[in-house]
Amino acid sequence: MATIKDSIIVAAGLRSPCLQAGGEASEAAVFVHGNPGSSEDWRALVSLVGDVGRAVAADMPGFGQADKPATFDYTVLGFARHLDALLATLHIERAHLVLHDFGGPWGLAWAAQHAARVASVTLFNIGILPGYTWHYLAKIWRTPIVGELFQLTATRGAFHQLLKHGNPRGLPRAFVDRMFDNYDAGTKRAILKLYRATDPSSIDAFTAQVIAALKPRDIPALVIWGERDPYLPSRYAEIQKQAFPHARIIKLADSGHFPFVDNPEAAAAEVIPFLREQMGRGK
Repeated sequence: MATIKDSIIVAAGLRSPCLQAGGEASEAAVFVHGNPGSSEDWRALVSLVGDVGRAVAADMPGFGQADKPATFDYTVLGFARHLDALLATLHIERAHLVLHDFGGPWGLAWAAQHAARVASVTLFNIGILPGYTWHYLAKIWRTPIVGELFQLTATRGAFHQLLKHGNPRGLPRAFVDRMFDNYDAGTKRAILKLYRATDPSSIDAFTAQVIAALKPRDIPALVIWGERDPYLPSRYAEIQKQAFPHARIIKLADSGHFPFVDNPEAAAAEVIPFLREQMGRGK
């Protein structure tokens, strides 16, 4: 496992904790967390991938310990723009995207705009979602007043109970506690703004844009999906071939929404060989 460098970086005027391993090459594995995650979700994989090549993960605005300004553009395109600013700050020209949850739309929106810079894509329980309808938590967050009231119930105990749903293998207590510690007023505001700004009627149009931009390039892709995910059904795993025709599809029967956390050995056994094969091909 490579040594991780912990630092604070500033991109587009916003501060973010950042994990880096494997040197300072312009080609890197770029890990993008989702809701309500942070770069810490990826620490173990960043260290392992650091033995293969450069690996980075940063907290996105509104999440983790990043800045959480009310004025940030908490939309998919807003996060895609910030991802571009992060890559510029880190001097990364060629990216192997590793995406989870809402990090999927953020990363794929960036990829659709910068397809020539995308070296490979690894998707954890996310990707293009044609015909998708919101899960029950999203419906709550999208509803004015109801969403705010629900956020008020986010005690540590309730948070642990919530994350038991759809994660049959269980999640480490330290992982859940850290996530809750970051779940402050700024993150709660970011979540409500993000979900309310994401119109489900736009999902199919977004899917079409991603397919049009990325399918012709036949970008190498690895798709890992926990089949017990209650938010994002595993039937979407095979659908990723619409954008990535030769994607390798892995389904983990007893994993949930966080397969790289609830079954880290199985996830690493797929991710490390895939990125070892892909990194450096563009040199």
